[in-house]
Amino acid sequence: MNNPLYDTLFGIHAGKATPFLRLVSGQVITYHHFLATAAQIANAASALGLKPGDRIAAQVEKSPETLALYAACAQAGLVFLPLNTAYTVDELSYFIENSGAALVVCDERSRAGLVPVAEQLGAQLATLNADGSGSLMEQASALPTTFATVARAGDDLAALLYTSGTTGRSKGAMLTQDNLLSNTKALVAEWRFTADDVLLHALPIFHTHGLFVASNVTLSAGGSMIFLPKFDQDEIIRQLPAATTLMGVPTFYTRLLSDARFTKALTTHMRLFVSGSAPLLAETHVQFEERTGHRILERYGMTETNMNTSNPYAGERRAGTVGFPLPGVEIKITRAESGETLPPGEIGEIEVRGPNVFKGYWEMPEKTAAELRADGFFITGDLGRIDEDGYVHIVGRNKDLIISGGYNIYPKEIELVLDDQPGVLESAVIGVPHADFGETVLGVLVAEPGQTPDLDGIMAAVSVSLARFKHPRKLIVLAELPRNTMGKVQKNVLRDSYRGLFSA
Repeated sequence: MNNPLYDTLFGIHAGKATPFLRLVSGQVITYHHFLATAAQIANAASALGLKPGDRIAAQVEKSPETLALYAACAQAGLVFLPLNTAYTVDELSYFIENSGAALVVCDERSRAGLVPVAEQLGAQLATLNADGSGSLMEQASALPTTFATVARAGDDLAALLYTSGTTGRSKGAMLTQDNLLSNTKALVAEWRFTADDVLLHALPIFHTHGLFVASNVTLSAGGSMIFLPKFDQDEIIRQLPAATTLMGVPTFYTRLLSDARFTKALTTHMRLFVSGSAPLLAETHVQFEERTGHRILERYGMTETNMNTSNPYAGERRAGTVGFPLPGVEIKITRAESGETLPPGEIGEIEVRGPNVFKGYWEMPEKTAAELRADGFFITGDLGRIDEDGYVHIVGRNKDLIISGGYNIYPKEIELVLDDQPGVLESAVIGVPHADFGETVLGVLVAEPGQTPDLDGIMAAVSVSLARFKHPRKLIVLAELPRNTMGKVQKNVLRDSYRGLFSA
């Protein structure tokens, strides 16, 4: 193969008149039509003077053309840099400057704010709107529907994805062709995807989950996608009878469970429900299985590695775990201070090694050296343990660890107790500054609809289940927990909000 990524995901479908994308409007886009659009975009990028290895930064709404832009980058040997549509101009300025993007593609509504940024940083600017209009497609539509695929090697950079940057500046994770392809092949095999699968795709495609898991797996298997612009409960329920699989974040499943139309009959034909990007409550697992007869498959991944583990397709899918390492992926639990490997059952830092692990952080050699060991193991920053049966449990992020009075406290352990209390829908436990103990524990609760949690009763239950040093000093009830676009609880926001609670 002269371009592994393009040839494996896209080139194999050349000329196929079979459906690839099914839109809400009823329009069906075939593989042939999709690849013709991608080739036109590749021609447009070439006409703008872009050459292999150049970066294209794209902050655009989800659309078939956006996905075709990704395919065009693969075909032309360009590095695709998808950006969260919620980012402000100030945030975008950093990504554009740091990446050295040669072309910025944005929605027409963002153009005015980005013109001075692009000019200052020497980047070209093109527009692409959710309906497929904009200057990029205007130029591309007049160009040939074929493009000579640029030769690339497996170690060549295919994508640059920036981490969320909750502590310090975001880091650009360099993902190679081999990184993406190894993960795709493993997931297709593990989750048994075939050309008969129809994926109900309601995830954003500026993120690993929606782009490199959902889309790549479907492309590799030759299946099709019902391509929704975003999660829409009514549309999900309307489209489910035509799908075989759904990939989502926990919010997808809790919202569906709150809808009386979501029944066993509606899901009887479904093959697989996958959840990731944030932990799924054990209660949601139970409710979903009781309602539908299906057990959600939970997995674990991150920007720098794509997917690392998965609960088994055939076998016990254990709530509260993320299953086993994928084929070719190694997981170990280490002591943060020394890097010493810990025995089964002990909590430590999760390290990952495999063909899925990224090449390093863009223009950050010190950060790369600090987090990517010489032997290839990546220090994820996640805390976890491996139980006696080999299932991986995620306990939390290393930065979420609470050290109070010299004791290490893992928020997940407390959250499991709080989540199990009457009237509590979910919880988040954080550490906040305390004069005597350095940090102390704060519990933030969200009540079940129509319920008022008994805070005294909850504290009494906690005192029975947990050692005193783990007890929350205070419980606070909020209407909802702050989350990012992928459904992850933003504990940094909570810490900022309650930083001064016990400082007086």
